[in-house]
Amino acid sequence: MQAKDNVGILGLGIYIPENYITAKEIAEATEGVWTEEAVIKKLGIKKKPIPGKEDGTQEMGALAALDALRNTGLSPEAIDVILCVGEEWKEYPLTTSALYIQNRIGAKNAWGIDLANRCCTTVSTIKIAKDMLIADETINTIMIVGGYRNGDLVDYSDKNMSMMFNLGAGGGAIILQKNLNRNLILGSHIIADGSLARTAGVEIGGTVNRINENNIHEAYCSLRLLDPKKMKDRLNEVSVDNWYSCIDKALDKSSLGREDIDYLAILHMKRSGHDGMVKDLGLKEEQSIYLEDYGHIGQIDQILSLKLALEEGRVKDGSVVCMLAAGIGYVWAANIIKWGEI
Repeated sequence: MQAKDNVGILGLGIYIPENYITAKEIAEATEGVWTEEAVIKKLGIKKKPIPGKEDGTQEMGALAALDALRNTGLSPEAIDVILCVGEEWKEYPLTTSALYIQNRIGAKNAWGIDLANRCCTTVSTIKIAKDMLIADETINTIMIVGGYRNGDLVDYSDKNMSMMFNLGAGGGAIILQKNLNRNLILGSHIIADGSLARTAGVEIGGTVNRINENNIHEAYCSLRLLDPKKMKDRLNEVSVDNWYSCIDKALDKSSLGREDIDYLAILHMKRSGHDGMVKDLGLKEEQSIYLEDYGHIGQIDQILSLKLALEEGRVKDGSVVCMLAAGIGYVWAANIIKWGEI
């Protein structure tokens, strides 16, 4: 990649609500199926943020965007495009989150659009944003931003849903610029398996199963595995291989190998899965951050992990970062970032 056509990360922003639910409270909500110790040791959750009264999905995205602007000193009027990665569970259905954020932060020169790839949205959108910046000479600065609070929809008494007990709340933002000559976005790779498109989702509230007077209370905790056996069998068959394929192909597109990875910005998953992936990639424990005090804030995880790594000195000039994600649907994605000056 030549200096004249690169895309780099100008800066990051994060918003985390002040309220938390603890492992003990999660265990109690499962009505005895999970113990506090198991929630901590197996699911890997000591605590996770939950939204306060004002912590809407769109608003948390806006607060993260404002944090990114403070951190970078960028004028909101310099933003050309806002690509919103916030979730569909938000303050008002059928409103455009990117445009709410555009107005909220004063980015009056930007146009915006909402993108959705579930918990892969940020990593997928970084690829989209890079391609836009390279292809369109009129676009120089893109903000990727969104909020997440899908934990609202989890029924802790549903035994099939333990893989989603970690869902938390928060917002994240990442600003990309053309020809920044630092913190470069290198290769990306994404794999999708549409055979799993309807194996998980919110069961009640769409056009198939509409909310009515008989199901209204159930509807708001109906994020479920719609076909648990099919989903689990298929994921056991392909998920790990797809993740490693994404990593290896993203590295290959970056003219790098696994041995070059300095930091893994990975989504929160069960503890054994995290530890196994770190080991398989030949990394040390300190080359990633296990988000046991945050849980899984969906597509915000990679931004949060990178921000924490920068604050703790785990990522510095010269570091090669791999962002890794997966989202129900099902999608796997990885990208490579070279931190520091070219």
